[in-house]
Amino acid sequence: MDERSFSKKALATARLIQASAAPLARPLPSEVAAPPDQPVLPHSLFQGTRGYIEKVVFQINRCYTGTSYDACAVMIRRLVEVLIIEAFENSRLAAKILDVNGNYLRLEELVRCALAEASWTLGRNTKSALSKLKTIGDQSAHSRRYNARKEYIDDVIVDLRVSAEEFLYIAGLKK
Repeated sequence: MDERSFSKKALATARLIQASAAPLARPLPSEVAAPPDQPVLPHSLFQGTRGYIEKVVFQINRCYTGTSYDACAVMIRRLVEVLIIEAFENSRLAAKILDVNGNYLRLEELVRCALAEASWTLGRNTKSALSKLKTIGDQSAHSRRYNARKEYIDDVIVDLRVSAEEFLYIAGLKK
C-alpha cells in the first residue's frame, strides 16, 4: 500500500470513528436535574421549598451515587449553612448572623448562633448533629490529606435528615 492510499484509508477510518462517536457525545445540561436515586435525602422533603435548596439536595444525592464523597460532604455543609440562614431570616433574626460588613458569618459561627437561639428550642438530635455535619464538610473542603468515604456519609445521613427537616420548619419552608 502506497502512502497516498494509506492516508486515504486512515482518513476514512477516522471519519467513521468520529461519526459513530457523535451520538454518544451529549452536551451536559446547564443545571443539575433530580437524580433517579435519593440515597442521602428524599427530594420530597425539599420539594416546593426554594429552587436553590432543591438543587443542593439533588447534588448531594448525585455526588453520593457517583462516589464523589468529598463533594457530597461539601454540599451537605452548604445545605446546613443555607438552612441555618433561612431559619434566621424567617425568624426576623438575620442581624444576629451578620458581621459588621453585613456579610453572613462563617458556618462555625452560624452553628454557634443557631445553638444559642432560645426562641427555636432545637431538638436534641439537631443540636448534636450540627457539629458533626460541619466537621465532615470542613474536612472534605479544607483538609489536604482527607478523603471522605461512603461510610462517613452514611454515618451522618440520619443526623442530616433530622436537622434539615427541623430547619425547614423553622425557616417556614415546610408546614
